[in-house]
Amino acid sequence: MVELQVTNMARKITVEVPDKLLERAQEASGEGITKTVRTGLQLLAASRTYERLRELRGKVKFSRTAADLKEDR
Repeated sequence: MVELQVTNMARKITVEVPDKLLERAQEASGEGITKTVRTGLQLLAASRTYERLRELRGKVKFSRTAADLKEDR
């Protein structure tokens, strides 16, 4: 039996951020500084994937219709 240990490694960093930008970001997230910064970094990391998906818009043909998918519920 193999046991895998998953660790959530993190780095502590110091970042200079304009006060107004941080305030606006915290207002938008409704969270504290750490959670706001993490959310912003996750969104930035995901933005490339979102862009690739947008490029595929209208180019992907599905074999099933929306009606077919509804029937499978």
